[in-house]
Amino acid sequence: MAEKMLSILHTESSCGWGGQEIRILTESRGMLNRGHRVLILCCPQSSIYNEAKGYGVPVIALPIEKKTLFSLLALRRWLKAEAHHFDVINTHSSTDAWLTAIASTMLLQMPAMIRTRHISTPVHDSFMTNWLYLKASSHIVTAGERLRQQLHIKNKFPISHMTSVATGIDLVRYQPGDKESARKKLSIANKPTIGIVATLRSWKGHSYLFECWQAISVAHPEWQLLVVGDGPQRTALQKYVTDTGISERIIFTGNRNDIPDCLNCMDIFVLPSHGHEGVPQSIMQAMACSLPVISTSVGAITEAVIHQKTGFIIEPKNNLQLREKLELLMVDNKLRIRMGEASLLRARSVFGIENMLNKMDTIFRKSAFKNY
Repeated sequence: MAEKMLSILHTESSCGWGGQEIRILTESRGMLNRGHRVLILCCPQSSIYNEAKGYGVPVIALPIEKKTLFSLLALRRWLKAEAHHFDVINTHSSTDAWLTAIASTMLLQMPAMIRTRHISTPVHDSFMTNWLYLKASSHIVTAGERLRQQLHIKNKFPISHMTSVATGIDLVRYQPGDKESARKKLSIANKPTIGIVATLRSWKGHSYLFECWQAISVAHPEWQLLVVGDGPQRTALQKYVTDTGISERIIFTGNRNDIPDCLNCMDIFVLPSHGHEGVPQSIMQAMACSLPVISTSVGAITEAVIHQKTGFIIEPKNNLQLREKLELLMVDNKLRIRMGEASLLRARSVFGIENMLNKMDTIFRKSAFKNY
């Protein structure tokens, strides 16, 4: 007998654009392809609202970006009319989780609520927070096992109430390609390239990378640095590279839809984050494109990057280590190739989207039919 198709509602109050929003859309598209019904509720000015159409995911705009009475009443009104059509509600950010949880207490026959934690920001230890995570939420999903253990150790949340589900990526879309062809598509020089794909936020570590680049670019003038992404720090970062005179071989692309081509321009991928990470999708995508990765020990990054095998794990904010590992890979072509091949093998064995979809399908079913 075929399993019942699910009706899944996602809520997202974030207006930004990054791995979290991409995961929601990728997972939603995957579930739609499996025959489930999926809908996303988000604020009208958000990036996820604008991008959903391109993913083929139905979306409805509601003013849920702030923890206000206006937002709560808007969400309550919508849920009162529509919630009975869904089996589960999956919340993703703090604001929409609180709004959904409170609205649910005001209504009858609400679907089970699942809280997904994408990042490693500490969760407050308070009575109300415990209520949100342990009572209002039927289950917690974390983007990495380290995040799950953090909630268990620091917040005393039961392990049985949480499941780690790594983000899956499309291994058909993300795969090695010809570097010269990719650089031609992006209209950049056909020369050795270090690259980063990340929202331009302070904790992503761009400033540390640029500090290293001041010295590296003098010693290795044949290399260039490709910076893919946009965000609140863009003006400050561009000013920094201009003021320090290192802008000649740094290429800012802004946000791009052709991330596979961007990655295939690169010889080395670097993400020197120092906070708020789960398992960054850009790292998994880079590994699927056969790139060695240099990153840090924050969040659950070490669940993706295997130190000294698929790349290097360094201490956060340690410019000495960052420069040392970058230069090691820059001068050793054989090491780059060997680590890139190991990255590709790991990506193909661990990071496929079907793993994520299978786990989320099980969680949704257990929550919907009260099997937890």
